[in-house]
Amino acid sequence: MKALWKSGAAWLCLAFLLGLAATAVPQLSAQAAWEPKKPVEFVIMAGKGGGADRLARFIQGIIEKHKLSSKPFVPINKGGGSGAEALRYLKDNKGNPHVIMATLNSYYTTPLRQPGLGVDIEKFTPITRLAEDTFQLWVHSDTNINSVDDYVKAVKAAGGANWKMGGTGKGQEDSLVTGMLEKKFGIKVTYVPFKGGGTVAKQLIGKHLNSTVNNPSEQAGFWEAGKSRPLASFTPKGKLKGRFGKIPTFEELGYGAEMVYYMQRSVIAPEGIDKNVQAFYVSVFDKVYKSKEWQDYLGKKGLIPGWLTGGELTRYFVKEREAHRAMLKAAGEIK
Repeated sequence: MKALWKSGAAWLCLAFLLGLAATAVPQLSAQAAWEPKKPVEFVIMAGKGGGADRLARFIQGIIEKHKLSSKPFVPINKGGGSGAEALRYLKDNKGNPHVIMATLNSYYTTPLRQPGLGVDIEKFTPITRLAEDTFQLWVHSDTNINSVDDYVKAVKAAGGANWKMGGTGKGQEDSLVTGMLEKKFGIKVTYVPFKGGGTVAKQLIGKHLNSTVNNPSEQAGFWEAGKSRPLASFTPKGKLKGRFGKIPTFEELGYGAEMVYYMQRSVIAPEGIDKNVQAFYVSVFDKVYKSKEWQDYLGKKGLIPGWLTGGELTRYFVKEREAHRAMLKAAGEIK
């Protein structure tokens, strides 16, 4: 009897311990899964209306439509100082799980040009690279400029002081692409900076500028309306599909394979956030990337797909930063 009692007690003890284990598993799972406790600040390091702004707001719509987050993502433009405002904001929000940022190539160039910011992009938390955006050379459709040769002749005839090329800030992407054109064709233009690519596109259509190197998403609507004309694309042959694939590349026109430049479209978070927070954002953007809306957007807006995350993304950032360091040195922007 005594042995039976002991045996029964042992079984009871075992059952109790198993019960504890069973309840512990969901508790651990609950701890592992993180959800935002308040709205997420989706910082955009550019002004309203440009490619980065349009992209971030489009992504916000996908997240909202598919209920990918329990709390909303709220786009906030911080384009001051060629993105310095946004970079400093991200640095000052170290460890804040409710802040993320949509980047563009000023993510590399602005810290290089403004070392006083104290920003080291290697310390930020990588979330994802969603795509690489492209650039085209655009003129107003009312002009008689129908080719790159026509463009070069027109710029030389007008003279650098009279030819206005619009862009999004000194030392930023548009100015680097403009520098590529000047070097390749031996021309000079007057570079006019604006706060965002959307404004640049409108200035061309308003005939306040002679040319731009806008991203497709910034000029697509005007092109569809017959108000602007693309002359060439800064991409390798075959990279773009659909209507943007019909725009000849500089390489196809015989101007060399070096006339290529991309804008990365990525999302990062501040330094020092928890791994579970990072995993939440990666999961959200993975769903965004795989959505029909995003895949359709890539083709419609002339973006090249390219998912990257984790250490691979950080290594990509570092490689691109060094490439931009060389470009800025060549342009005399930094020593």
